[in-house]
Amino acid sequence: MRRDEQVRLIEQSAIIAIVRLDHSRELVQVARAIAEGGVRAIEFTMTTPNALQTITATAKELGDRILLGAGTVLDAETARAAILAGAEFVVAPTLNQKVIETCHRYDKAVIPGAYTPTEVLTAWEWGADLVKVFPADAGGPAYLRAISAPLPQIRLVAVGGVSLENAAQFVHAGARAVGVGSHLVDKKLVAEGRFEALTDRAKAFVAAVGADRPA
Repeated sequence: MRRDEQVRLIEQSAIIAIVRLDHSRELVQVARAIAEGGVRAIEFTMTTPNALQTITATAKELGDRILLGAGTVLDAETARAAILAGAEFVVAPTLNQKVIETCHRYDKAVIPGAYTPTEVLTAWEWGADLVKVFPADAGGPAYLRAISAPLPQIRLVAVGGVSLENAAQFVHAGARAVGVGSHLVDKKLVAEGRFEALTDRAKAFVAAVGADRPA
């Protein structure tokens, strides 16, 4: 899949599920449950043990059903390793030009993290496909709307504290997508093997965001 197609799918989905767990045993099952709920863009964070191996396994099993990404990528070496493992897009909490260059070399979408207007614009000028406003809950939807006003050309993704109650507000404020972590992928539900509950949560987020997306 080309980079522009990856970006289009993320924007169409409007939700990126952020999977950050203490172990990788159930990651494939978690991804399957989320996909069944209608969320196709799924990010495995590199802080999860054996993340690279699990990206490979998940891409092999669910690659045609989801867009699988790697998150918490801090350097170009990790970005390259994740892409070679099967990641179709890369997300970072920080802004690193070499990470952007590496992802583009492999024709993969990259979403670096930024917060201030200067950081957001710098990320865009360096070639970011979307820019992750993080932590989004620090300023809330109002802050994202304020950034969008003078920088409407920049595709923003709100990440950090996104919940079922405020996800649609971030989208309405100008976010092309939202990254949802623990409010979707609850560690307790995973530990208890309640994967159907993850599917229900994914469906709820899809319904909430879809109902309030601007035309």
